[in-house]
Amino acid sequence: MSETTYVLGHSRAEIQRLKNQGAMLRPITERLLRNAGIDAGMRVLDLGCGAGDVSMLAAELAGPEGSIVGIDRSQEVLDVAKERAREAGLRQISFVQASIEAFSAREPFDLVIGRYILLHQSEPVTLLRNAARLIRPGGALAFHEVRANDDAESFPRVPLWDLAGYLIRTVFQSSIQNYYAADRLVEHFAEAGLPHPHLFCEKLVGGGADSSLYGWIAELLQSLQPQLDKMRIVSGEMFTTDGLESRLRDAVVEARSQVFGPAQVCAWAPL
Repeated sequence: MSETTYVLGHSRAEIQRLKNQGAMLRPITERLLRNAGIDAGMRVLDLGCGAGDVSMLAAELAGPEGSIVGIDRSQEVLDVAKERAREAGLRQISFVQASIEAFSAREPFDLVIGRYILLHQSEPVTLLRNAARLIRPGGALAFHEVRANDDAESFPRVPLWDLAGYLIRTVFQSSIQNYYAADRLVEHFAEAGLPHPHLFCEKLVGGGADSSLYGWIAELLQSLQPQLDKMRIVSGEMFTTDGLESRLRDAVVEARSQVFGPAQVCAWAPL
């Protein structure tokens, strides 16, 4: 059985971080959904739906005649997703507390999507096989993964930005089940007996005072703070997440630097 460990937890701050992250990643995930063939009236399954961002995006693209199901193991985060969908008037979405292993449906889906899911799987191939069995012939399977081992670079160099990226990579490398998920999508699809996936990759880039990357990095490190403390990578005197977003912004703006977030790798295949 595929085991999932979500190192970031489900605190209120983490759920808010997921919502902020969802807004930033939306354009990339939308391109993936469109490439995978989403259309009006489709039936879509969102794996590990979290706060509901991908489910709501799919609902907008599939329209009121579509049917979207989001599943997650955490009832706490599902309650947030349900309220957000209700407020947005997206009645075509339903949310179910379930793992992919235990989930079943009366009707197959036209499209199954997961965002930042495979990297948390100890057995990603098993998850892919379980997901594929829920798709009708001619449907599609799609994943959006982050390249967790990618450098968060800055040009000209900003030491605080580079340190933040290093800390994130170090924690993830020691705690994420499938650290190289984004680099192994072709391999995972092949081992699951699935068609060779189509692929594209986009790199997040920012700079100046208005970039959303500062908040993303700062909020991510705040959620990882318990792991940082446990691993004793860096002392509190050297690094603190308090006010980190402002400190990152100020440092990048002062250096007139261009900063990069990790690459986003998307894969989809018709079945």
